[in-house]
Amino acid sequence: MKRLEQLFKYLIGLVVVIAFRLIPHPPNVEPIMSTMIPFGKKWGWLSGMIFCLLSILIYDVITGTLGSWSILTAGTYAFLGAMAGLWLKNRPGFWHYIGFAIVGTIFYDFITGVVGSTWLWGMDFMVALTGQIPFTLNHLAGNIILSAIWSPILYKWIVDNKQLETSQLADKVKLAFGQKKS
Repeated sequence: MKRLEQLFKYLIGLVVVIAFRLIPHPPNVEPIMSTMIPFGKKWGWLSGMIFCLLSILIYDVITGTLGSWSILTAGTYAFLGAMAGLWLKNRPGFWHYIGFAIVGTIFYDFITGVVGSTWLWGMDFMVALTGQIPFTLNHLAGNIILSAIWSPILYKWIVDNKQLETSQLADKVKLAFGQKKS
């Protein structure tokens, strides 16, 4: 029952991530990592893992791009979501967010960019590796900036906000419609 209390917050995160990815934005700047970090930190490895799976798969279904690439990216991000929950559990904020984003981005880009290109499309390993470097540098910059700014804001204003818990919102809706608080 306690996990249902956080459902609205989780939905906010999913909507923000998917909406951001649907609007034009600079390449390699996406908020999955920086959103999953506070979710995994607060609610644990399973929460981080499920958030990543859902954010990738829902986006790919909406955009009609669901395929073998989706499985690789969702699986890699799910692993990172679980690791965020385990690694960040008892570590306070800002610098741990950035550190995790750096290690997570390098891991993600190596698996999806280098290994994925070699495995899924038969690209030469060294070509995939050297081609991945500029992409990863841009991805790192985006994830470092978002993890430094978005992750702490999300944690404070959404994840740790008692007013956004499902029961609190239900009570507010009842009051708005003239019913007494339960």
